[in-house]
Amino acid sequence: MADDFSRYSLVIGRFQPLHLGHMDVIRKCAEESDHLTIGIGSAQYSHTVENPFTAGERYLMIEETLKDEGIKNYSIVPVEDLNRYSVWVSHVVSMCPPFNTVYSNNPFTKRLFTEAGFEIKASPLYNRSVYSGTEVRRRMESDGDWRSLVPPAVAEVIEKIDGVGRVKSLSGKDAEL
Repeated sequence: MADDFSRYSLVIGRFQPLHLGHMDVIRKCAEESDHLTIGIGSAQYSHTVENPFTAGERYLMIEETLKDEGIKNYSIVPVEDLNRYSVWVSHVVSMCPPFNTVYSNNPFTKRLFTEAGFEIKASPLYNRSVYSGTEVRRRMESDGDWRSLVPPAVAEVIEKIDGVGRVKSLSGKDAEL
C-alpha cells in the first residue's frame, strides 16, 4: 500500500547549536510522525556570532544525538535561506522529502506554510529562557556551564571542532585576538 505522507512532518531550526529544548521538540514531533524531516535553517551561514557552526557540523550534532536517542524515523536536510518569501516554501519543499505538517511557532513561517496549504502545528516550548542557542553561546563565551544545556553528542562535536574557541573568537572574547 502506498503511503499518503499524511503523517510526514517538517520542523525547521537553525540549531546553533542543537540543545535540550530542541531535542524535546524533535522527540515529540518524531513521536507524532511516521517520518520527520529536520530542516537545518540558514544552512549557508557559519562563522558568525549568531551562526557559528556550519551546516555540516549542525548535521553531525543532530545525527549523533538522534542515534543516541534511538530515533530512526527522520531525514536531515540543510535548507538555505532565500530572501524571496513568495518562493521560500516551494524552495523548502524542493529540498525535503514529502511532508504535510509543519511544526513551527514562528508567525511568518506559519503564515507562509498556511498560505501554501500545509497543516501547521505549534512546536512545544521547553524552558526557552534557558534552552536557547543564544544562551548556550553566551555561556561558551563566558566559560559558563553550557554542556548541561546540550545533549552529550553535541558537546562531543563542539569539543572536537573547538567550537568554544570559535564562539569566543567570533564574539571578540578570545584573549589571543
